[in-house]
Amino acid sequence: MGAGAWGTALAMVAAANAKVLLWAREAEIVESIARARENALFLPGVILSAQIEPIAEIARAGEAEAVLLASPAQHMRAVLASLRPALPPGIPVVLCAKGIETGTGLLVPEVLSEILPKAEPAILSGPSFARDVARGLPTAVTVAARESIAVRLQASLSRPGFRPYVCEDLIGVALGGAAKNVYAIACGMVEGAGLGESARAAAVSRGFAELLRLGGQLGARAETLMGLSGLGDLVLTATSPSSRNFSLGVALGQGAKLAQVSGPGHPLAEGAATAPALIERARRHGVELPIAEAVAAVLEGRIGVREAAERLLSRPLRPE
Repeated sequence: MGAGAWGTALAMVAAANAKVLLWAREAEIVESIARARENALFLPGVILSAQIEPIAEIARAGEAEAVLLASPAQHMRAVLASLRPALPPGIPVVLCAKGIETGTGLLVPEVLSEILPKAEPAILSGPSFARDVARGLPTAVTVAARESIAVRLQASLSRPGFRPYVCEDLIGVALGGAAKNVYAIACGMVEGAGLGESARAAAVSRGFAELLRLGGQLGARAETLMGLSGLGDLVLTATSPSSRNFSLGVALGQGAKLAQVSGPGHPLAEGAATAPALIERARRHGVELPIAEAVAAVLEGRIGVREAAERLLSRPLRPE
């Protein structure tokens, strides 16, 4: 469900073992895949398996044994509500977006439990770029769900070049995937402002420390956050020019305003919407996130990147 680059790449993975229905909101994507076996809008140049059937009717999701939901986090509630009449109780719904819902501060599995409480919740996350996955390049991810469901999903999605690891910590996997986008923006800001590689390493390590503090309050397992869906994803997203969130941060560090580098015609960087929601959720639990707060302040135009760095460096000295 969702035929952006990531949803299309996951359809390629699943099609190695089964027939796949790929739902797209955009009629031109359905037509492009049906006619040319290519998602020309979001994943050009990749020929899609004949096992993938593009569909426009969301009700056909009821034919599936499992649903992989790859719509962006801020649209997930609306898509889940549209799916509700079609899905039978107990069907695994695998959340493949990374973010925290603005306005509510809910992690994606918490949104799922509100809208589809009888679904079997699962989440797929980890260090992965859609084009790498679509090309069959080696990628490892985490699939979190109740153990028996996670093992079945692992078997269904495993293929040469794509290796899922299983766990049952949905909160940890969801939080790691969401928060790392915010800290990737921070690292991009450091790069764009020319603050040096040492500052970027500090942003990664101290950002991860913030993630661990909040995870502990939410009941996430430390080992989950130190695995693929936490630290692994952070390392990829916070260091690669191919990362949309890192690239957004670079542009902001070079002096661009958020409105100039986001919205229609620009790649979606989930971290821009996640930053204020992450901070609000942390405040509910009494957790300070200085780096995330600095990122949000820059995104909102309240301060510049260098001022944000100066504020962080002037905080009271404390043990690591």
